[in-house]
Amino acid sequence: MSTILVTGANRGIGLEFCRQLKSRGDEVIAACRSSSPDLDQLDIEVIEGVDVGDPESVAQLASRLTGRRIDMLINNAGILRRDSIGALAAESVTDVMDQFRTNSLGPVLVTEALLPNLQKGSKVGIVTSRMGSVTDNTSGGYYGYRMSKAAVNIAGVSLARDLADRGIAVALLHPGYVRTDMTGQEGFIDPDEAARGLIQRLDELNMNSSGGFWHTNGEALPW
Repeated sequence: MSTILVTGANRGIGLEFCRQLKSRGDEVIAACRSSSPDLDQLDIEVIEGVDVGDPESVAQLASRLTGRRIDMLINNAGILRRDSIGALAAESVTDVMDQFRTNSLGPVLVTEALLPNLQKGSKVGIVTSRMGSVTDNTSGGYYGYRMSKAAVNIAGVSLARDLADRGIAVALLHPGYVRTDMTGQEGFIDPDEAARGLIQRLDELNMNSSGGFWHTNGEALPW
């Protein structure tokens, strides 16, 4: 049995991570801003009040986990704003910065804060998006989201390099276009299918593949 912490665990893909990992016998710690009825029904450990982009909040999370080994850290928390060229306004700056804070900086802050909990053989997953791929961008738009995901992609590669000597592997993971509240229930697959594939990618992760960027279906994605 592994101990696995999931951020952004109260709904969508995060909730499915928790549900599927618990069902296979793992000890799951769900971190989120606030719980939900669906999460409460899983009867797992829930830590509320966690804002991954707030250093003080992240420090409080780490304090609550002092002395506990974490075998897998899944940085899943994220936000999406729909901004486009020609419609950018003053509030767009705030939207973009909020996405950077949560999507880009959040996984770095959480991973650093929990380094004492991660040991040789532990794994770190970062749920990113192929929308952060420069090569794959054929449609434009979504400036803040795309930039924030491109930023977390390079952060994830840096983490893979920096944690290699500790024996900690890092994976960058694209869940697919998933029908969740964040996408307005638009998409091609459901959260359970996305989570199932990402768990398989994390199970397969090792030091030789650390720093890679994968689709939930196993496809290696371009940067």
